[in-house]
Amino acid sequence: MAKRVYLFSEGNKDDRELLGGKGANLCEMTSMGLPVPFGFVITTATCREYFQAGNKLPSLLEQEYRVALDLVEKKMGARFGDPENPLLFSVRSGAPVSMPGMMNTILNLGLNDEIAAGLAVKTNNPRFAYDSYRRFISMFADVVMGVPGEKFEHEIEKYKQAHGKTFDVDMSAEDWQEVISIYKTLVDFPEDPFQQLKMAVEAVFQSWHTPRAIIYREMNNIADTLGTAVNVQAMVFGNFGDDSGSGVAFTRNPSTGEKMFFGEFLFNAAGEDVVAGIRTPLPVDALKERQPDVYEELYKTQALLEKHYRDMQDLEFTVQEGRFYMLQTRSGKRTGRAAVKIAVDMVGEGLINEKEALMRVSPEHVEAFLHPTVDPQAKTDIVATGLPASPGGATGEIVFSAEEAEEVASQGRSVILVRRETTPEDIHGMKVAAGILTELGGMTSHAAVVARGMGVCAITGCGTLSINYADGSAHTDDGVVLKRGDTITLDGTSGEVMLGDIPKIEASSSDDFQTLLSWADKHRRLKVRANAETPEDAAKARELGAEGIGLCRTEHMFFEATRIEKMRAMILSESKEERQQYLDELLEFQRQDMLELFRAMDGLPVTIRLLDPPLHEFLPHEEHEMQALADAVGKPLEKIREITEGLSEVNPMLGFRGCRLSIVYPEITEMQVKAIMTAAVDAVEQGIKPMPEIMIPLVVNVREIRLITEIIDRGVQEVLRERQVSVPYKVGTMMETPRATLGADRLAPEVEFMSFGTNDLTQMTYGFSRDDVGKFIPSYIEKKIVDSDPFVSLDQRAVGRLMEMAVQESRRVKKGIKYGICGEHGGDPRSIRFCHNLGLDYVSCSPYRVPIARMAAAQAHVEASEED
Repeated sequence: MAKRVYLFSEGNKDDRELLGGKGANLCEMTSMGLPVPFGFVITTATCREYFQAGNKLPSLLEQEYRVALDLVEKKMGARFGDPENPLLFSVRSGAPVSMPGMMNTILNLGLNDEIAAGLAVKTNNPRFAYDSYRRFISMFADVVMGVPGEKFEHEIEKYKQAHGKTFDVDMSAEDWQEVISIYKTLVDFPEDPFQQLKMAVEAVFQSWHTPRAIIYREMNNIADTLGTAVNVQAMVFGNFGDDSGSGVAFTRNPSTGEKMFFGEFLFNAAGEDVVAGIRTPLPVDALKERQPDVYEELYKTQALLEKHYRDMQDLEFTVQEGRFYMLQTRSGKRTGRAAVKIAVDMVGEGLINEKEALMRVSPEHVEAFLHPTVDPQAKTDIVATGLPASPGGATGEIVFSAEEAEEVASQGRSVILVRRETTPEDIHGMKVAAGILTELGGMTSHAAVVARGMGVCAITGCGTLSINYADGSAHTDDGVVLKRGDTITLDGTSGEVMLGDIPKIEASSSDDFQTLLSWADKHRRLKVRANAETPEDAAKARELGAEGIGLCRTEHMFFEATRIEKMRAMILSESKEERQQYLDELLEFQRQDMLELFRAMDGLPVTIRLLDPPLHEFLPHEEHEMQALADAVGKPLEKIREITEGLSEVNPMLGFRGCRLSIVYPEITEMQVKAIMTAAVDAVEQGIKPMPEIMIPLVVNVREIRLITEIIDRGVQEVLRERQVSVPYKVGTMMETPRATLGADRLAPEVEFMSFGTNDLTQMTYGFSRDDVGKFIPSYIEKKIVDSDPFVSLDQRAVGRLMEMAVQESRRVKKGIKYGICGEHGGDPRSIRFCHNLGLDYVSCSPYRVPIARMAAAQAHVEASEED
């Protein structure tokens, strides 16, 4: 039988999968000789065993943990369930991957009427004993028995009003005893400590499947099968008196990455008071002033832990009667900018190497350098100021609940979630919010930690704000009233709350960011190109590190007002001669655009897709628009209507589009080829090095490629002979139909490159319309029918299998083919990892995703080399 229970003296930091992150680190700190209250861990494997047995604890589990409990009692010099010398426990979750605040915790476990009285005598502090007891009852009832905590808070507020009390500190031991009596009328509270422990263990296991935990795992791609460990640890008390307290600290600033010890502390407070944000804490330096010896021990401990783990640490600690205890250490959540700075700094300090630094920064962290921030020069109306918990700028409508946030955001409107403090129950609203604003809490509160992890702008501890949920308003100290639906802007960098929509500026880079990207380029194999059609997009893509254009959608060049009219006239032409007249005019537009792209991408490849969409997409459908078009092209309205109706299709994405246009109307392709190559020759004459790659879209048949390649080669040679200039070029195909991938060995001899158009390949493989998938994909994901939206992250099992077959079979018949991906998946980190493993040569994505793709490509290479 596998061992289910481990003492803190039996594990280490490498046991995360078995003991969870929290448990593994508690074991590690114990082995380092740090002052960790002793305890034991019930494994994640036991959690999985519990669920497999239909939510039943293994029959021998209690016997195992009772043996461990006896050893903890000896170590701590107290006994669980003994009124004269009571030992109390905290019971906490601990998954292999950090999920802060997402699962259940029970503190002060082991109290009942008799033991609370004994604790009062032992500590000579009755107020503390009964305060701890009432906290335990409400927490146990809420977490374990399903009685909402609001009921207990309501009873406290009612008692305070009836007895003229204002704050918890005004309550005496007798007051808390009265409250406890009231509490016990609300819940059938178990008096047996061992029954409490058994129920708590089950509750922690069950919290793995709470809605908030499920949402968090979905957001962070954490597997449902991991399960959680249960950490049972002897209690120490920060609410014992003025020489006690609780704190949370980071070895570096989690918002900026600055190498500076950073934290918050509350005197005479339990740990949950700090994390929950129900009191705004003091800077950790306050501990230095009042208890310098304790601060010195804390400071040495944080330095030791950072060096030991070689990463920025998030610490939880307690001081009881002047004695320091470590409760937790873990890799700290941080903003994108902080992640980059910390990684680069640690390389400079010799703690980690370049490859490790790359793996410390998620591709999503890179987005912190790409998001807008509030323009500091803009005229602002600052109405409140709080703590800058998560940087960036965000504007939206005020909402006061997570449910309201979801509702308003689903309508496509930006929202700012305004709360007194957030709790794990708010995760679904925080997920969709553009920004988060809380009245209470500090830089280490739930709102701050979760927002930083999600990269969402947040301001916490905004004490000048008073929120009234009942009437949907928030009042500032200066008398300003913010109502539901009002638009405000948050500056998460300064902590300022402003009225209205304040102008924003593009995110700026940093030396550290550029250093990290240079390491990414050094340690990646995949090239990164951009999807771009305009000179502006191409220039931005190159600035952000693109190594060419992987997809130029030529149809996008014709949607400007001055061009769409010519395009429509060409489509409506009733003879080849008439069509050619308009194509000659369109040629000049296309040539100018191509020349600008070659200029922007001087010396880099530009992959140009021939006209792809159904022709009807260019035509108007409103009556007044048709009439205007009829007047412009000199045709009767009836004729316009007739041609438009003739081009309409039942399923246009599978209809008359892509290479089919080239076959039916070869003159369109001839025009495009002439425009491309004329622009290329012009570029050469201007000292620019063009590298055109002409791509044939939507092929299903090798004969399509042969026919169109003839058109392309003939057009190219005509231009080159006429201009007496040599320009190298390539012809390839876009692999976006299942038949193309299954017949790749037949297509390969005819092309020089293959680019996977995974948007359409996914659409055709699944039979899902990417335009309509939003109506049902959320339900599919919620019900676990699919793991993720296949249009966001590449489906590797089916779509990926088609790609793999295409690459393997085409390589067998022709060496030297270049392979790329130009669908939206080209910017998705998980999809990029797959493309690296598949052996593609490049990915192509939107310009602003290029830095993310560079990072993801480097990480894929580092991961693969480590596996080898």
